Amino acid sequence: MNILVVKTSAIGDVTHTLPALNALRDYYPHAHISWLVEEAAKDVVQGHHALDLLLISRRKHWIKEIQSGDRFKAIQEIIQFIQKLRMKKYDLIIDFQNLLKSSMFIALARAQKKAGYGVGMAHSEYSYIVLNHRVPAVSMDYHAVYRELMLLEKLGIPVQRIAFDLPVFDADRTVITDILYQEGVLNQTPIVAINPMAKWDTKLWDNSKFSIVADQCVSWGFQVIFTGSPDDNSGVKDIQSQMKHPSINLCGKTTLKSLAALYQRSKLLITTDTGPMHIAAALGQPVVAIFGSTAPWRTGPFGNSHEVVRIDLPCSPCLKKNCSTHDCMKKISVDRVLASVQKKLDVH
Repeated sequence: MNILVVKTSAIGDVTHTLPALNALRDYYPHAHISWLVEEAAKDVVQGHHALDLLLISRRKHWIKEIQSGDRFKAIQEIIQFIQKLRMKKYDLIIDFQNLLKSSMFIALARAQKKAGYGVGMAHSEYSYIVLNHRVPAVSMDYHAVYRELMLLEKLGIPVQRIAFDLPVFDADRTVITDILYQEGVLNQTPIVAINPMAKWDTKLWDNSKFSIVADQCVSWGFQVIFTGSPDDNSGVKDIQSQMKHPSINLCGKTTLKSLAALYQRSKLLITTDTGPMHIAAALGQPVVAIFGSTAPWRTGPFGNSHEVVRIDLPCSPCLKKNCSTHDCMKKISVDRVLASVQKKLDVH
């Protein structure tokens, strides 16, 4: 049995599909299971015990090469990737992505059965046209983890448990230990991680409010460590400039795996609605998540050990990237966030 899982991006969405991977392995213990993923999210699945092969699409890199004028090199790499994709004939391809960018690869792959959700899933971009087995759509108000598992069940694959088993190894823990040592973090000091930035404007909370929350965590005896991508560095530096106490900025200094290792040794992650939020939740680490335009019941931190802070406005969740007022985030007070943080840290 050869199976191909297609979930190319983003970090949070790929994380949500890990329980489906485990369910596939439970039902097909001797199958050869491959996963098609984009480069930015590969660390979420690379080395997973239920996976045999990882096919890494460098789509964004190819686009950059084409835009920079190196079209021949990009085309060569794309052809080589497609050849690798087509080397194996699959018994089953499962489309967990439901987007055109992934459906193009599914169309090119060789498979007896190409399955996924059919008409009716939001943002599917007609990706179902490449499938020869279409499962009836389900409500988007189910959490993303459940939607993935429901797809399997509708394909006759039972789900006995929900487990992520996000692959983090001793080497990753060694890397983050070395980074923290270089940053002057003492081993005996408990850590609160804060991931304050986001790609959508409607997911951003005020930097000055984050600085107050961070300072309070330091006052409670915790070492505050900010995480994020290189693009988040300026925003985190602005937060730090407004703080009274010292903190550590690791923006751009971690891989996804060393970031996961950091979250494993943290007491809490305070975050906006981002991919790192889902990594911490998948590891079973407590999360305080600040939500605005998005719906936590759809894509919030999965599990019962988390706190979601949001304002229930008539217009929320609008699921929009931009907004003229940002009221759903602006009206979230520092006190509300601190109350959730205090509860999870069990401090007084």
